[in-house]
Amino acid sequence: MTDTAEIKTSNMKTNSALPPEETERLTGDIVAALKTVFDPEIPAYIYDRGVDVVMTLTTPNCPAAGELPTMVENAIASVPGVGVVNVNLVWEPAWSPDRMSDEARLVLNMW
Repeated sequence: MTDTAEIKTSNMKTNSALPPEETERLTGDIVAALKTVFDPEIPAYIYDRGVDVVMTLTTPNCPAAGELPTMVENAIASVPGVGVVNVNLVWEPAWSPDRMSDEARLVLNMW
């Protein structure tokens, strides 16, 4: 891997109100930033080691609780250049509407 992020978002399906160019720019900038973080213990850049995701759901009784972590793992793993993906489902801190983006609040009319 090089320090230059090569991100292709043309095949990504999102419900974002951001223009695709802005999504691509942000993704590239985030990946490029992560590629600068070096773990001296391994030694490797953290991005090259893979991705660990910590996520929570709105409730433990969420009907999609069994499949959403796998969907997230598969989505991230499909990005070229991403190594191993681990998705950990946690309940602390608990999910609350204040963790939602403004975009999601608008769609759900939660103002």
